[in-house]
Amino acid sequence: MNIDQQTYDALLRFQRNEITESIVYTKLAAIEKDPDNKNVLLRISADEKGHYGILKKYTGRDVAPYKWRVLKYYLLARILGITFAIKLMEGSEEGAKNGYAAYKDYPDLLQIAKDEDEHEDKLIALINEERLEYMGSVVLGLNDALVEFTGALAGFTLALSDSKLIALTGSITGIAAALSMASSEYLSTKSEGGEGKHPVKASVYTGIAYIFTVVALVAPFIFISNVLAALGLMLLSALLIIALFNYYYSVARSESFRKRFTEMAVLSFSVAALSFLIGYALKEFTGIDV
Repeated sequence: MNIDQQTYDALLRFQRNEITESIVYTKLAAIEKDPDNKNVLLRISADEKGHYGILKKYTGRDVAPYKWRVLKYYLLARILGITFAIKLMEGSEEGAKNGYAAYKDYPDLLQIAKDEDEHEDKLIALINEERLEYMGSVVLGLNDALVEFTGALAGFTLALSDSKLIALTGSITGIAAALSMASSEYLSTKSEGGEGKHPVKASVYTGIAYIFTVVALVAPFIFISNVLAALGLMLLSALLIIALFNYYYSVARSESFRKRFTEMAVLSFSVAALSFLIGYALKEFTGIDV
């Protein structure tokens, strides 16, 4: 088939992307324990392999996959879950998918684009991953810890003025709050009938998310004696946690990162600022200087 060099290079790149994704899906299927999820992944892998075969008719050659990309998404799936890895991969390949539409004289390529937009998206939506089922519990733990604990530590900073005392008080308060929040999530999930969630698992996800946040926010006060410097680092840590979690959530749930990040950051920092002022006011009013 006679095609110009520019088109040939583009199709070769598309072909390499398709075989790379096919191998990624095959590897993910190999580590997936749920039989339904495994079948979905193998079906998508077969689709990608079919697209590779269509492109090979135009290029007339076999191509090797991007090995580093296969390793990247395999490791991401192991650490952050299959859904996150798949959606991140599909999102990064959006440009390649849209590129097919530029070749209107090649019906096969337009069919590939249609498959990518319709068939595979529907298949991906069928994947059922436990960690996403309990995302609401994780959100509850993280959000409550960030809002409540940034405020508490900011208030302690001026009320107590001693980094080690702030760390001790904050740790006790945080652990107690984590246990309380986990218990509340257990009772809430159980009273609602679970909606497919196990009450104990829901409470564990909430408690772990809360304690993880507490440890990250208390750490600056343990290692830094200057309370204002520790407070500044604590707020930066809170911002980083908000950014990382909402990036993960936005990719896994296909939602807007900017909206969720802004909402949580503004809420947490507003409570922290208000608590800081309350701590200062109480210190001045009571005349207690620790």
